This record gives sequence, structure tokens and C-alpha cells, in this order.
Amino acid sequence: MPGTTAPAPALTLAVVGGGPRGIAVLERLAVRLDEAAERARRAGLRPAAVTLHAIDAHEVGAGRIWRTDQSGWYTMNTVAGQVTMYSGGPDGGPPRPGAGPSLGEWLAAHARPGERVTGPNDYAPRAVYGRYLRSVHRSIAAHPPPRTRLVSHTARVDTLVPLPGGGYRLTLDRPPHTLRAHAVLLATGHPRNEPEASEREMLCFAHRHPGVRYVRGDAAADLEAELGESAVPPGAPIAVRGLGLSFYDVLLTLTVGRGGRFVRAPGGTLRYEPGGREPRILAGSRGGLPIPARGRNEKSPGHRHRALFLTPSALAAARARRATATGGDSRLDFAEDVLPLLLKEVEHVYWTAHVRSRSGARRAARFAVRHAAALHEGRDAAALRAREGLGDIPPLDLAALARPFADEDFSGPGEFRDRVLRAVDQDLAEAALGNVGGPLKAALDVLRDIRSTLRDAVDHGGLLPRSHRDDFVRGFLPLNSLLSAGPPAERVEQLRALIHRGLVEIVGPQTVFRADEERGRFTVSSPRVRGSTRTAAVLVDARVPAPDLRRDTSPLTRWLLAQGLIREFVTVSPDGERHPTGGLDVTDGCGRVLNGRGEPMAGLYALGIPTEHTRWFTQVGAGRPGVPTRFHQEADAVAAAMLADRPSARAAGPLRPRPRPRPRPRPRPARGRPAAAPPASPEPYPCAPDPYPRAPDPYRPAPEPAVSPHPTGKAPR
Repeated sequence: MPGTTAPAPALTLAVVGGGPRGIAVLERLAVRLDEAAERARRAGLRPAAVTLHAIDAHEVGAGRIWRTDQSGWYTMNTVAGQVTMYSGGPDGGPPRPGAGPSLGEWLAAHARPGERVTGPNDYAPRAVYGRYLRSVHRSIAAHPPPRTRLVSHTARVDTLVPLPGGGYRLTLDRPPHTLRAHAVLLATGHPRNEPEASEREMLCFAHRHPGVRYVRGDAAADLEAELGESAVPPGAPIAVRGLGLSFYDVLLTLTVGRGGRFVRAPGGTLRYEPGGREPRILAGSRGGLPIPARGRNEKSPGHRHRALFLTPSALAAARARRATATGGDSRLDFAEDVLPLLLKEVEHVYWTAHVRSRSGARRAARFAVRHAAALHEGRDAAALRAREGLGDIPPLDLAALARPFADEDFSGPGEFRDRVLRAVDQDLAEAALGNVGGPLKAALDVLRDIRSTLRDAVDHGGLLPRSHRDDFVRGFLPLNSLLSAGPPAERVEQLRALIHRGLVEIVGPQTVFRADEERGRFTVSSPRVRGSTRTAAVLVDARVPAPDLRRDTSPLTRWLLAQGLIREFVTVSPDGERHPTGGLDVTDGCGRVLNGRGEPMAGLYALGIPTEHTRWFTQVGAGRPGVPTRFHQEADAVAAAMLADRPSARAAGPLRPRPRPRPRPRPRPARGRPAAAPPASPEPYPCAPDPYPRAPDPYRPAPEPAVSPHPTGKAPR
């Protein structure tokens, strides 16, 4: 009988974390709800009423890393034309879930007066990307599906309690203080970790010596507040540990942020005009090489690398061989099963680009076919390359590229300075050739292009534990980050200008940072550079902290661990040795959280950086226009699963706002450690007893939780 039919029960969903991952899931929720509403309309039904809660402690839409109030000199390291938050491109209508502009398209239409227009092959400031993210959030709110509303909260979630009838109660540090939701996504982004032992030693040293400061690694915008003139006076030396992307952020904070500016001379060379308030920067790292520049972009937004060697079928064959050899364990050895395929992929692009640059595209295409066949068949391709006139071209050596000073000793800082400038000049020349036309940068760009396939090999314990730790994490990842994740070439030009100006000194390879009790200062030196020892009252760690579930100081993470509602992802070697990873354990696919017993939690999901080490390269903060990337695929999988978590009679709708409740009694924790979430106040004096004791080991027998975790069944593995 036609007419209105009672709608489905109301549904309330909460997304904790309002940065790119959280916004991507909200966007896919809106698309799916709109499609469901249209199906209901055609069937003569009313769609369910849905409330979406978006919660972020800093800025809903942008999150902490991309917040819009940060300084304009912090930039992205992906060109604007290759970034989008929408799961579909523009269709002529207003920007809305499923159809909206890329960052490059949005910038072309929304440049502010006096603001330099960022083109599709330029790198946008992070604050500008934050504005774009906020615009996506507004488009979701402005175009909701029928009977759906989006409610945003700038607040910190402190606890999350499963309810007996299903769903969760969330407590917030600001009004409305309490919310209920049938399903919750944890997309909390970069953590703030408790200090490691080495960091605590530096903090204690600084505390003992007046005027000495140690600044731990963090997001650039948060470090900026620690680097003011009262902490780092003009002309004073400051030591900087790390030469990666965050190093360039610190560099600009202490130069452009102090009133200096970069000016391009008539011949094209960039020079620096000091503001007069800069300190003297002493920087170093294990390799001694500042992270190289990315090649000039020549790829369209929809570019896809067609893998020939590191393919899903090749990985499947390798797993089958492993399973046969071990009697069922299909986990891969990264050095034996994966890395050789990856290197073939990189080297093939390298040699093909050389032929293209010498002999043109047609000859390069013919060479590529013969060269790929030789590599597939295990034949030596040296003769083939020699026929193309490439016999004098040195082969690609990624390890040598990452450690160019490995076999060199230097008579003094001046000699090493000249060597660094030569390496920088060579890198800028290679970058100018482009990421298609330039053989070196084209080859290194493959490391970015094959990330998705590499994740197929690595994610969810796909590697043997020791190989994952030694070959992948300790061996490959540092090299990969250095060679493939570089800044725009302009940043490397700026570094060169600052070295020439005498404001930056790269101390040398194998840089050692020490707390010198006798001098009451930090010392920086390189064993490979004679006379390189320098002293500084301030040491900044310019390395972004790696996610580590058990060092995360978030009250919510501490609560969930203490209650046994989440656990660390641990892999087990064939001999039974356990390997904790630091990542949040989730199921494959939709990212359903596993509790302390390894059981999937109904209605609780995690995505992005909290799951790093369970998954790999979760820090990616956007999709690509016209390409079905994992960024949007994962967001859609979570959205579909959250919508499938239908409400029960005992968990319908949010609670009415009320004063923040008193905490419930908590179960006695194992080993006498407190189960309460730590206070949210600033970290106390670091030499005092550890204010953030590690949560009990969830793999040890534990008392029953205070509330039912309502698992859905055994975790798939």
C-alpha cells in the first residue's frame, strides 16, 4: 500500500578527529546516506534520521597538523593539482559530498587578495590546505542527505565506554560533555608521546642547567612557539637534530620568521637578506645529507605508474612459495621477496628515462619492452643498455644516494661545507630535469608511486617479524623517506642560500648530539669532520615522533588501553618470539578495533596514523583527482561498516547535555599500575617519577572489564 512508512530507527555516529581522515569518512558517509535516501524514496519509505558528530580538540575540518592559524611558510610536499578530499570530481553543481574540486582547482577560485596564486604544480602552504579542508567540511554540512545533520564539537574526547545494549558513551572536556553514538571512528592523527629514555636524559640535563633548553620533536606549528627570541636569542647558536622535512620548517621559523627574506638575483640564484634577528643554526643527522628535493612535477593529477615487477600477482606468487616451503606460513621476507622486485621497478624507470632523454620517446618505448623482458627472464641487461649508449652511466645505488659521504673524511668544517654545497647543487640540477624527464628523480618517484602495492606486502603482519623490523623498518624506511619524500626544490635552494650566508652549518655525517655536563651545554660534532665540535644552549629535535600506542599521552588512548578496549599490534615469529609494533590493532578492510583479547569491537573503528605499524604509510592526508586511491577506499570501507552498525533499543540518540559525570569505579589494573587516564595538564618536570606509566600488558590475563565490550566474534587473520 503506497504512502509513508515508519522510518528506520535513528542512527548516531561519531568521528573523533577532524583532520583529513575524519573528514574523508564524513564525506563518504554523506554520499552513502544520500544514496540510501534515494533508494528509500523510490520505495516509498522515509530514510532513517542520522546525526553525525565531528569532534576535534583543535579545529574541526583541519585538525592539529593542518590548522589554519599556522604560519604561511610551512608548505605541503605534494603539488596542489594532485590533492583532493572529494571522492568525485566537479560536475557543474556546487561542491558537495561526492563531487568537488581538487585543491588546485579550489585555489584557482579562492585565492585571497594579495596572495600568490598557487598553481597545480606548486606546493600550497599547510594553512591554505587547512582552509580547503574546512571548505570540504562546510560543504558536507551545507548539503546533508535527507534527515541527516552534522554537528561539530571543538573538544577533546577523554573516555569512551561501551554500553550494555550497544553503542558507546563519549565524555568530552567541554560542553555538551557527554554524547552517545552507535558507532565511533578514531581518526586522532599524530600523537604526542611520552619522552623516550634519551629524550628524558636531555630534558633532565636542561632542567639542571639554567638557560639550557631541549625541544622535543612535534608538528612544526607547535614547535614555533618554542623557538621565540626569548628562548633562542639573535646570534646565539642553536643545534638542530635531523635533516628531514621538519628541519626545513625549523629553518624557516628561525629565518623568515625572524624578519629575513629570500630574493632571487637577476641570474636566477636565490640569496638571503637577513632580518638581523636570526640565530646561528648547527644541524646534523646520521647521514649528514639534507633531504633532497622532489623533482619538478611533470605528471598529470591522474597519472598512474604501471608496475611491471612489484605487482599483486608477483607478491601472491612469493607468498605461495613461502607457504609451500614452510608448511603454511605465507609471510614474506622483505629483503628476499619484496625489495628485489622494488629495485627492478626503480631501475627500469631509471634506464628507460636515460634512453628517452638521449634518443627520444619512441626509441625509449622499444627499449623498455626489451629491458623489462630481460629483467623478467633474469638475463643480464648490461649489453642492452650498452647498445643504447648507456655504458658510461653508473647504475642506480639507493644506499649510496642516501649516504653520499659514507666513505669520506674531511679535514675541517670548510671542506665539508664545500662538499655539501656540491651535493646540493647536483640535487637541484637533477630536480630541474623533472620527475619524468629526469632519470634520477623519475626513478625515485617510483618509490611514491608503488606505495599501494608495497602496503599489500607489509600491512597486517604481511612480513616475517624480524624482516619487518630489520629489513623494512630499520633498513628500507629511512632510505625511502629520505629519497622519496623530499620538499619542493625551492626549499633546498633556500638552504643553499642560508649556508652561503653563514647562518646554517651542516656539522657532518654521523652527527653526535651530547649533553656536556662540564660545559653545561649541548655539543654537536661529527667524527668524520675534524674540528667540528660546536656548543649550543638550545637543542631542537626536528624529527617527527613515530606513533607508539603505549607512549601516547592522549587521555583517550590511555583510557582505552587501561580498560582493555584496544591493544597493540604484535607479530609472532615462527619460533614464538613476540614483536610489539606500537600500532593500534585493527582488522583488515574496515579497520574495526580489536580489544585486549583480540576480539573485534562492534561499532568501534580506527583509521590513519593511530594504526601506523599495523598498516604502513597512514600519514597520507588526501586522495588524488581521478584516481581510486586507498585514501578514499579506506574511508568508504569505514563509512559502509559504520552505517551497518544499526542501533538497538537501548542505544538510540545522543544524551541530553548535562554536567560532566563523575568517573565510574575502574577495575584494579594488573601489576598495581593505575588504570585512570592521565591528567590533561602539561607534562610535569621530566626527571620526576614517570607521570605516564605504561598501561598493563593486554596479552597477560586480565580481570573482566567493567562494561561489556560486546565483541562480534573472533578476529579474522
